[in-house]
Amino acid sequence: MIVLLSLAGSTFAQSNSPMEIAKVSPAEQSIAVAQLEIQKKPTHFSGYNHLAIALSRRARETSNVDYYAQAEDALKKSRELSPNNLEAEKIYVWLLLGRHEFPSALEAAKALNKRVPDDVLVYGFLADANAELGNYGDAEVAAQWMLNLRPGNLPGMTRAAYLRELFGDVDGAYELMEMAFEATPPTETEDRAWILSQMGHLRFIAGRTDEAETLLKQALSIFPGYHYALANLAKVRIVQKRYDEAVTLLHERYGAASHAENLYDLAEALHVAGRESEAHQDFAEFEKKSLAESARKDNSDRELIFYYADYAKDPAKALHIAEQEHAWRRDVYTLDAYAWALHLNGRNKEARQQIESALAVGVRDAKIFAHAGEIELALGDHLAAGRYLKMSADLHATGSEQASALLVQVEKAR
Repeated sequence: MIVLLSLAGSTFAQSNSPMEIAKVSPAEQSIAVAQLEIQKKPTHFSGYNHLAIALSRRARETSNVDYYAQAEDALKKSRELSPNNLEAEKIYVWLLLGRHEFPSALEAAKALNKRVPDDVLVYGFLADANAELGNYGDAEVAAQWMLNLRPGNLPGMTRAAYLRELFGDVDGAYELMEMAFEATPPTETEDRAWILSQMGHLRFIAGRTDEAETLLKQALSIFPGYHYALANLAKVRIVQKRYDEAVTLLHERYGAASHAENLYDLAEALHVAGRESEAHQDFAEFEKKSLAESARKDNSDRELIFYYADYAKDPAKALHIAEQEHAWRRDVYTLDAYAWALHLNGRNKEARQQIESALAVGVRDAKIFAHAGEIELALGDHLAAGRYLKMSADLHATGSEQASALLVQVEKAR
């Protein structure tokens, strides 16, 4: 998901002393200042808006969704004091996005856009929701409006970067993220760590593993224990075959943010590390946690699909979950998961249609290329299979190793 940047800005921290600032994160600084504002003016809505924003930023810092619930309480108070105040309406959309309620967020953002057609962040909400639902043309239009209205703004650049990545321009995405990093104040440590984590991700998916490692270590030096950086560095370690180090990183991440999808990543790392007993235990716990949240929009359904498909070897269950997710969102990663579930159920013509829809966006993802290759192989098109498998192998990223092994078999069979 696209993560919003600097909605609150750094102004809330201006009253803190340098010593106090050094001890707490940017979001914690903002929370403290907003709480002080509320103490001074308890009947004014703006303090509650500031608190809601700060709590939402803290949710991103920690990956702890409890902060979203606290933000909703603050926002409720703001709206009680001043019904329909614009900032509260904007924060409400931000919270919907944070809870992955993308269809509702899109409708709310559209209504806000009609009310304030020149608001940069409202276009950001439109870009976010549309991208997550797979409406990439609309997302691109919204991101372009952000840059037209305020050239060089940080939220606009990061959204444009994400879309460039999906459209296959990974180097262009990296350039935009680099520009965003250079424009982010040093005091905004979490924003800078987030951008560095994205830059590391972009280098990783391009096969530039050493550069990715450097960037991710830099992110962790700026913001120790940062969950986004830990996750991406673990992917680097797996490609480097430093499996136990990947497990350690993902243990730390899950300890800080015990979400089902984080447990799935840990279980996968344990599996590739050959620690099957631990992997089996964590996969079982993941399945239980994931099923408990599957009916919500903020779920781990994609991980659950791949669990049933690749580990539990239960293609029927994989397809059931994939159909459930595909019913409401059509982004490239959902299309990929749906295609893979169709393939494992022998419905390869339908699988080809879904994977081609994903690849038509332009995305260059080693795992998706590998899936496309295996689907084509099942359909008997060895030429197309070899082409996709080579594209995956050449990226030297997640999914490339398996694609390389299969490519050797395909070439021998020609």
